[in-house]
Amino acid sequence: MKESRNLIKMLGEAMDSGKSAAFVTIISADGSTPREAGAKMLVFENGSIEGTVGGGALEALVIKQAVACVKKGLGGKFVFDLKPKGGARASASGLRTTNTGMICMGKVETFIDVYKNPLKILVLGAGHVGMKIAEAADLAGYPCVVADDRPEFANTERFPNASAVMLEKPHEAVLRADVDENTYVVIVTRGHALDRECLEEAMRTRARYIGMIGSADKVREIFRLAGKQKLYPLKDKRVYSPIGLDLGGKAPGEIAVSVLAEIVKLHYKRDGKHMRVAGE
Repeated sequence: MKESRNLIKMLGEAMDSGKSAAFVTIISADGSTPREAGAKMLVFENGSIEGTVGGGALEALVIKQAVACVKKGLGGKFVFDLKPKGGARASASGLRTTNTGMICMGKVETFIDVYKNPLKILVLGAGHVGMKIAEAADLAGYPCVVADDRPEFANTERFPNASAVMLEKPHEAVLRADVDENTYVVIVTRGHALDRECLEEAMRTRARYIGMIGSADKVREIFRLAGKQKLYPLKDKRVYSPIGLDLGGKAPGEIAVSVLAEIVKLHYKRDGKHMRVAGE
């Protein structure tokens, strides 16, 4: 019971930090098996684990299956036969049954629950706009990491609900922020040069979205300079700059609403039109 509570706590911490994970539970065990029904294990997308379902070849196969489930965003029930013959087959029930190559002559049925945040936001710049964007992300329920090299701005007092606050140069934080295809990068630093450096680093990642604040003139100049690095923002469909939807308003809070609206719109692939019925 204590082991389960610890794993649940670790899962919650992982979700809060924007990490995805699979929660594996042995739901039945027949014959000679390494662990009994109820054994649990937490598997992260990179294959690291907490807890165990028995070790050895069985656990290696379960981890492989769990990682695949996390990447797909879909779990389910999986059966592992602890028999000498290797290979895999689909059972009549539609469950996937894998022969582990072990000699225990038992059978383990597992259920893999996938916990995956729909998206995570990396805010580069901890000024007034960055703070409001982090607040809006928290309100929407999205994990948010904030990076800035100014300790008076990048601290947990200003960002109490952020998943993490990185005290370092924003463009260097991109390299350490575990940016993946579910990451939405928001560039709102204190200067044009920093914005350009962040844009260039973000474009080298797998980020789903890269938004950069700035006037049309500033954006054109930064795009021109990026071209000298053989990076072409106008050809990269992930880049949105100037950032946000055209909602009107220039206050930090209004900009934050505009940026989050753009992110949500793109994430759910919606058109952003009014939902009211025409003519009513």
